[in-house]
Amino acid sequence: MPEFSSEFWIMLITYGVSFGVVYGQIATKLRYLEQKMDKHNGVIERMAVAERDLKSAWRVIDELK
Repeated sequence: MPEFSSEFWIMLITYGVSFGVVYGQIATKLRYLEQKMDKHNGVIERMAVAERDLKSAWRVIDELK
């Protein structure tokens, strides 16, 4: 079994920590984007309901004329 120097282990630990930091940043950004998307979808759903209600209101107004 080959012997590894202390430099190898330090590099391996550094790479591992770096990977963990980058993964954490990406995961945080994805959570933030998911929250923004949920808000956007909520607005779209509310607008669809408002448009439907507005069509109904205009239909009633046209019937009253």
